[in-house]
Parts: sequence; C-alpha cells; structure tokens
Amino acid sequence: MDIESVVERINELARKHKSVGLTEEEILERAQLRERYLQNFRTNFRQRLESIEIVDE
Repeated sequence: MDIESVVERINELARKHKSVGLTEEEILERAQLRERYLQNFRTNFRQRLESIEIVDE
C-alpha cells in the first residue's frame, strides 16, 4: 500500500469517525495506518536531513 492510499484511508476513517463512529477493527486499522504514515514521514525526513550539505564561504 503506497503512502497516498494510506492517507486516503486515514481520511476515510476520520470522516466516518465524525459521522457514525468506528468499530474496534476500524480503530485498530486507523492506529496501524497512522503508525505506517509516521514511520514513512520519519524515514523521509531523516533522509532529507542526512542529504543536507553545509557549505561555508
């Protein structure tokens, strides 16, 4: 599952939570998807930081 579909599913669950509520399975799925999203964010952020090169004049 790519990150775009993860975000889309998180948003679907958020809308459902606001309107009718979530089942226990959906709550667990939401938590797993959020963790996957955060892991991906952290990995990308770390890679970006490690690729920064400081250059003095």
